[in-house]
Amino acid sequence: MTSPAGTRTAGRFPVIAWASWDCGATGVNAIVVTFVFSVYLTEQVGAGLPGSTTPTAWLGWALFAAGLAVAALAPVTGIWVDAAHRRRTVLAVLTVVVIALTASMSAIRPEHRYLWVGLVLLSVTAACSDLATVPYNAMLRELSTPDTSGRISGFGAASGYLGSVLLLLVVYFGFIGGGDGDTSGLLGVSADDGWPVRLVMVVAAAWFLVFAVPLVLGTRTNVDAWAPEAPVAAPGVIGAYRKLGADLKDQWRRDRNVVYYLAASAIFRDGLTGIFTFGAVLGVSAYGVSRADVLLFGMCALVVAATGAVLGGLLDDRIGSKPIIVGSLTAMIVVALVMMTLHGPSAFWVCGLLLCLFIGPVQSSARTTMMRMSVEGKEGAAFGLYTTTGRAATFLAPILFTTFITVFGTDRAGMGGLVTVLALGLLAICFVRVPRYSA
Repeated sequence: MTSPAGTRTAGRFPVIAWASWDCGATGVNAIVVTFVFSVYLTEQVGAGLPGSTTPTAWLGWALFAAGLAVAALAPVTGIWVDAAHRRRTVLAVLTVVVIALTASMSAIRPEHRYLWVGLVLLSVTAACSDLATVPYNAMLRELSTPDTSGRISGFGAASGYLGSVLLLLVVYFGFIGGGDGDTSGLLGVSADDGWPVRLVMVVAAAWFLVFAVPLVLGTRTNVDAWAPEAPVAAPGVIGAYRKLGADLKDQWRRDRNVVYYLAASAIFRDGLTGIFTFGAVLGVSAYGVSRADVLLFGMCALVVAATGAVLGGLLDDRIGSKPIIVGSLTAMIVVALVMMTLHGPSAFWVCGLLLCLFIGPVQSSARTTMMRMSVEGKEGAAFGLYTTTGRAATFLAPILFTTFITVFGTDRAGMGGLVTVLALGLLAICFVRVPRYSA
């Protein structure tokens, strides 16, 4: 039997299993999209690519296509996982796909004829990884009460950050860092034919597999056992969109404030993504940080962000989500503006880590806010919209980043574009009424 809504609790194992999945998933994203495979595609695989379009531009188009796929499929996924008994099944399928695609990236050799296959693998992996967060986030209500949702969400976010750090440490010291020219890493991997990166993709796939097993293959003590229900037939794609349209109309009539929050969160979450996406580029081009030190900075940044997520989650349960979001965004804007006036690697390290300290709380509290504002039993649809709207705004940070650089003629000005996105998100969230606890 389940406990009444608002008082049910989950054991320690379901919470740990839930956070463990984030540990594996976030680590793979760091390797595939941010630090390793994407750089490998643009710098080695795409080297010598004929034509006027650069490998970096093709990477942008690939990620744009992934974003469109997520925007189209996230609402349908959300409808399917409204039923708690289907959440783990959908999550398991998407997890297996991500693991298989990540492992297959080891076949991509540093020749430009492999670029197109590599870009397809990367974009599909990124899309499936994003879609997997729909059932994953929808599980939060099953694991928590209104009094504990903030700290559990923060614990999950922190696990993701720390998982990324640990995996990056393994990758850097074991496979990529150091070496004598012919080999790289402490394992002495041959530097020829892209083997350091190719082996890393196998390691990343195995990493995700290990950390996903407790949640995907858990026993009846797992999260889906805390909300048993009568089986409901899964709607088809057309039926899911019809149901989505009806839910949107119903939500608009019931509480337009949720729709306003979806728009506001999409804006400031895109600003957070922009900070992570373009941070390394700015560190090298505008602040003189070496490429090796940027990878080390990334590890430190993830630790700091994880710390911020935990502290923010604890504070969230005391004062509510909106004050955490507003305060953190304000602090980020101030730090970013100061950073634009400074020079050198030291300024990048100090200001960059301060920015990451406040990113964690915003990400954790944004997810908690969505859970608290969603209707009981409609968490899947709510987080489907949450993911979709987030993807729908992904053009803001890249466009403003590029526009500011073009107008002012310096890479440093790109930070001004990111600050503008954060400021727009801050302004939007100020007009949203956010309940401290769900109804």
